[in-house]
Amino acid sequence: MENPLEPLQTQPVGRARTALFRRLLDLVAMPASRLAHQDRHMVGDILLEMLFHAEESDREMCARRLADHREAPKRVLRYLGQCSYAVARHVLEHNEGFDACDLREISMSGAADHRLAVAQRKQVPDSVCEYLAEFAEIPAVKAMLANNGAILPEQAIDKLILRSRDEKSLCPLLVERLETKPSQAMAMFWWSDAVTRRKILQRHAADRLEVIDTCRDVFELAAEENWSDPVTRKALQLIERRQRNRGAIDKSPYDSLEDAINASALNGLDSELAQEIGYLAGLKPVTAAKILSDKGGEGIAVLFKGTGVSRDFLPVLWTGLKRSLETEDGSLDPDFARVAEIYEIMTVAKAQTTLRYWNWSLSTAYSPSALASTMEDEPANEDSNFSSPQRTARLVFGR
Repeated sequence: MENPLEPLQTQPVGRARTALFRRLLDLVAMPASRLAHQDRHMVGDILLEMLFHAEESDREMCARRLADHREAPKRVLRYLGQCSYAVARHVLEHNEGFDACDLREISMSGAADHRLAVAQRKQVPDSVCEYLAEFAEIPAVKAMLANNGAILPEQAIDKLILRSRDEKSLCPLLVERLETKPSQAMAMFWWSDAVTRRKILQRHAADRLEVIDTCRDVFELAAEENWSDPVTRKALQLIERRQRNRGAIDKSPYDSLEDAINASALNGLDSELAQEIGYLAGLKPVTAAKILSDKGGEGIAVLFKGTGVSRDFLPVLWTGLKRSLETEDGSLDPDFARVAEIYEIMTVAKAQTTLRYWNWSLSTAYSPSALASTMEDEPANEDSNFSSPQRTARLVFGR
């Protein structure tokens, strides 16, 4: 069967087609006050048909002419936005006529350069950011995070936190976003660099004083019920004021938390002693193990400050972990110096809140079955898809 478009594709472009193309483009580019809405879209339909058969240079000229014309027909803009990047960049970078559906469609169908251009736009809608967060290349994601005009919904931040585990360069950008919540930042803490960790501890740790005061009577009610309700007990773990496990002293072979720390310097820190330090500090074994095995060491400063351990014990535990206090030239080891500085800048209340959040989120949801599954495996309304501790545990411990 003969293709009716074949003559248009093979015959040389004449002066009439060139003139018509330019006249139609002039009409489409007219301000709204000069061309009726109906006429503009009729002309746009004709122009679009001609663009299908136009040379690349003509498409680029069209995109350049319409770069600042938000009144241009949407179908024409969408077509130009999905052409080669040399054409598309003119409208993607500047034209404000695209809506969220247009930009998402272009992001899905375009190349990496298209997604980067979308991410750098003056305004990037939330649904587009959600798509870019999960599927876009890292340069586009970084551009979006650095763009104050990008509206990042919670789902986008969740996806970016997950990606940041393998792409650590996203962490400094994520911590600067106002949309990042404390639960998301605290999960990201464990794989962030030292500068980002410091920002997380300074910006996202709360003192929870108002929360403690408001819920004070609930502790008495829970005690009267012998802490029998697991839901209440779990929730109050994050709110409770006291950090050390006072009842642990009677069962411990050590007289105090400080005594256990001293033992680490004498005998080295094995798994049994690490668990005992965590027990005396009011931490679950998985939380204590995460803090004491962490290469950065900032968690140790939080542990000491939150439990009221003197700064003098920092080098003691550091030695017990077989980590150097000094460099070869006799100066203070930079890792230890950084941890000591964290100890100084953290308040007791914020350090306690951080410890309690880690303990609450890492231990209460830590189970092999929970970590074996992913959030995508669960039904849409499953509790684990909304639970902060379960999401954090999956991020920190699961793959």
